[in-house]
Amino acid sequence: MKKDFLSIIDIDEYELESIVADAMHVKRLKSAGTAHEFLKGKSLGMIFEKASTRTRVSFEVGMTDLGGHALFLNPQDMQLGRGEEVRDTARVLARYVDAVMIRAYDHATIEEFARYSTVPVINGLSDSLHPCQVLADIMTLSERFSDLRDLRLAWIGDGNNVCNTWILSAALTGMEIVVASPPDYRPKDAVINQARAAGGRVTIVTDPEEAVREADVLYTDIWVSMGDEQERAERLRALKNYTIDSRLLARAPPDALVMHCLPAHRGEEITDEVLEGPQSIVWDQAENRLHAQKALLMRLIAGGMPPAD
Repeated sequence: MKKDFLSIIDIDEYELESIVADAMHVKRLKSAGTAHEFLKGKSLGMIFEKASTRTRVSFEVGMTDLGGHALFLNPQDMQLGRGEEVRDTARVLARYVDAVMIRAYDHATIEEFARYSTVPVINGLSDSLHPCQVLADIMTLSERFSDLRDLRLAWIGDGNNVCNTWILSAALTGMEIVVASPPDYRPKDAVINQARAAGGRVTIVTDPEEAVREADVLYTDIWVSMGDEQERAERLRALKNYTIDSRLLARAPPDALVMHCLPAHRGEEITDEVLEGPQSIVWDQAENRLHAQKALLMRLIAGGMPPAD
């Protein structure tokens, strides 16, 4: 049966560990210049309703490294842009490609596509979730820590799609997720309750200093995402005290790491000093999108890494 990746909890703890291990392996192969064309002859369709840098380049380069081919599909250049129903596009594309990645405004669009597709569907980002980002983030932390259990991640700012995904991941990783957001920008109760029901440790506070006090990792994201531009002034006012700056970082343990999924708006959610500072692992995160997604593609299309010779 085909398997989709619409949410981080579409995989279990064992699969997560396996994908991370495979990602680290293909990262070593790429670094050594060793060919790893494990998906030779395979094709990935990539539908982008939202603009992208890291998602597009990492998936496209990833498929090339794996010996396959990726097709960039702008809905305005497809019949989707002329009113063709999502379910019809899904059934047709599934007869051409081996998997589809969608970056959409509405999570329901990706869910509908997956219902009608007979090949694996990957959520490249939606308004609700961003599982590919958090998969790469987990890989990045796994490179730094031998065991993620009992680590504390402090999310500072808007309770957005990346925040939701981190909350849902808590049960898989054993990490404690503490979210500091203004009341009107906290993550949805349904996401929090779903994570807690699965055994995840999630705490919601309003004070950023309380969140970072015992944190191993500080994480933030832009305050104004695509589609939220009309709320920009209101968002900046509400979130002005949620910047990760040197003062807030000093309230965390001295070895705490800083993460940001990019793009960054320096001076808003994070300062240049922190983003470019020694505790930042932001560029490792960005690189690991490539490796984590290659491992994910191998898992969904080929069932995982081929056996060693």
